[in-house]
Amino acid sequence: MSAVAELPAGPLVPAPAEPAAAGALAKSPLAERLARLDRAQRIRLGLGIGLLLLVIVAGFMMGNRTAYRTLYNGLTDKDGGAIVAQLTQMNVPYKYSENGGSILVPEDRVHDARLRLASLGLPKGSVTGFELMESNRFGMTQFQERLTFQRGLEGELTRSIQSIASVESARVHLALPNQNGFFREQQKPSASVLITLRAGRTLDRAQLAGIVHLVASSVPEMNPSAVSVLDDTGKLLSGAPESGSGVDAQQLQYVSLIEQQYTRRIMDILEPVVGRNNVKAQVTAEVDFSQTEQTSEQHRPNLSADASAVRSQQVVETTTGPQAGQPSGVPGAVSNQPPQPAAAPINGQAQQLQASGGAQGGPSNSKRESITNYEVDKTVRVVRGGSGGIKRLSAAVVVNHQAATDEKGNPTTRALTADQITQMTALVRETIGFSQDRGDSVNIMNAAFVQTVEPSDQRPLWQQVATVENLRSFAWPIGMLLLALVVLFGLVRPGFKAMQPPKPAPALADGSGTPGGPDGGGQLDALVADDAERPALGGPALGDAVELQPTDHQLRLEAARKLALENPIAVANIVKDWINGESASS
Repeated sequence: MSAVAELPAGPLVPAPAEPAAAGALAKSPLAERLARLDRAQRIRLGLGIGLLLLVIVAGFMMGNRTAYRTLYNGLTDKDGGAIVAQLTQMNVPYKYSENGGSILVPEDRVHDARLRLASLGLPKGSVTGFELMESNRFGMTQFQERLTFQRGLEGELTRSIQSIASVESARVHLALPNQNGFFREQQKPSASVLITLRAGRTLDRAQLAGIVHLVASSVPEMNPSAVSVLDDTGKLLSGAPESGSGVDAQQLQYVSLIEQQYTRRIMDILEPVVGRNNVKAQVTAEVDFSQTEQTSEQHRPNLSADASAVRSQQVVETTTGPQAGQPSGVPGAVSNQPPQPAAAPINGQAQQLQASGGAQGGPSNSKRESITNYEVDKTVRVVRGGSGGIKRLSAAVVVNHQAATDEKGNPTTRALTADQITQMTALVRETIGFSQDRGDSVNIMNAAFVQTVEPSDQRPLWQQVATVENLRSFAWPIGMLLLALVVLFGLVRPGFKAMQPPKPAPALADGSGTPGGPDGGGQLDALVADDAERPALGGPALGDAVELQPTDHQLRLEAARKLALENPIAVANIVKDWINGESASS
C-alpha cells in the first residue's frame, strides 16, 4: 500500500496545521529556541550560565581585592582604641592581625592615615613624659611634685632611647637624692637603663656610650660612670673593661679596621690592572698597644766662670790686733786712706793679711773666707710612647691567571710574567708604606682561580621551590580560568547549540530542494525530489534538447517542493495526517 500516491491539485495548506504554525510564529525567537530544548537540557543550560556568572564575579572580586598593610604594630590597648576611633571617624577601613597586635589599613591609605593620626598626637605610647606636669592638682606636696618630675624625666629619656633603630623598648630608673645644704657631702644621682633589642640587632660601643652620655647629660651633676645599661637578659653592657683582662674589644676592632684599610688599598690599585674578581688580598698588622714613659736627667760640667750661674756667695773676714779706736800703723798718708778692694781671685785660697805693726801698736792679724755656690746644669726629659703604633705589616696577594686564546682561538689562561709580578710587588709595597727596618713583608702569588660551579637543583621540576611558589601564585587565576572554560564548553555551549535552528542541507543537482528536516521533513523532501517514472506521465528523456511547457503535475510538484522548503513543519504534519488516515482506512 502506497503512503502517498499523488498530491492534490489545490493549494497544500491543511486547515488543522494552520493554528499551530501561526502560534509558533507568534512566539519570540528566544522562546522558540528554548522550546526546542527538553527539560534536562534547560536545567543544564541554566546551571551552566549561573556557574559562569559566579566564576566571573569571583574572578572580578579577587582581581579587585584591596591589599592591606600594617599601619602600626605593637600598640597598647589604649592607643589601639584611640586609633580605631579616629579611623572610624575618617572613614578608613581597617582590620586586625591574627594576634591582635597590629592594625591594617588599605595599602593606598597608609601614609595618609599615619600623617593624619600624627597630627592628632597618636599613638601616644604607654610611656608618659613631662605631660604629667600638666595635670598638677591643688594640694600636692613637695614630695609628690618631685616624684612627678622624676617620672616625667624618666619617660622622656625612655622615649629618646626608644628612638634608636636597634632598641625595641627601654626602661629608665633614676635615683635622685634629695639635695640638702646642711649635708657636708652631697650624694650624687645615678641611673639604670634596661633595654630590649630588636631581633638580630646589637649595640656597638659608640651607641652604648651615646646612651650613657644621653642619660648623664639629662640629669644635673650625674657622672657617666654612675649610669648602668643592661639588656633584657640581665647582661651589663656599659661596664668598663677590667684592668689586666688581656684582650680589649676596642683594640681588636682597631686592628681589624687597619687591616681592612690596607686590604682595600691593595684591591683598589690592582683591580684596574688584572680585572675585578681576579685578585684576593689579606693584610696582617701587628699593633703595639703598650704605653711607655721614660724620664732622663742629664748634668753638664761648668765650662767657664762667665757661663756659670752663681746661686749663693758667702764672705767671712776676721781681724785680730789692737783694740778698736786706737791708732796703729805708721803715721802718714797711707794709713789714713781707706782699704782697697782685694785683688785675690775668688776661687783662690784665702791669704792671710800681713799686719803692719805700728810703732805704738802690736801686730794685727786679718782672715777672710769666701764661699760661692753655683747652679748645677741639669736637664730632665720625660718621654711618653703612644699606643697603637704599627710594629709590622704582612701582605699576601693572590692574582689570577690572565685570559688568553690558544692557536685555535679557544679561550684559555696563562700565567703572569716575572716582570709583571715584580711591578705588582712594587705597587703593593708603595700602597701599604713598606718599611724594611720595621720588618714588613709582601708576598704575591700567581695562580689560576678555581671556578666554583654551584650545583644545580636535581629535584624534579614540580618539587623545586621556585616552581612551587609560582604554582601557588598562579593557582587561583588558572583554576578560575579552567573552571570558567569547563562551564562554558560543558554546559553553556551545548545548550546554545541545541537552541540553534537546523541548518538547510545543500541543494540537489536539479535545485529542487534540501533533503532532511525535523518531524519527517527529510522523508518528504526525498519523496518530493523523487524523479521515478510514472506510467501516466510521458515526456522526452533527460537528454532531449526540446523545450517543453511544464505540465500541471510538474507545477504541483514544484509548489510542493517550495512549500517543503519554506514551511517544513506544516508539510510534515500533512504527511502525518495522510499516513494516519490511510492506516485507519486500511
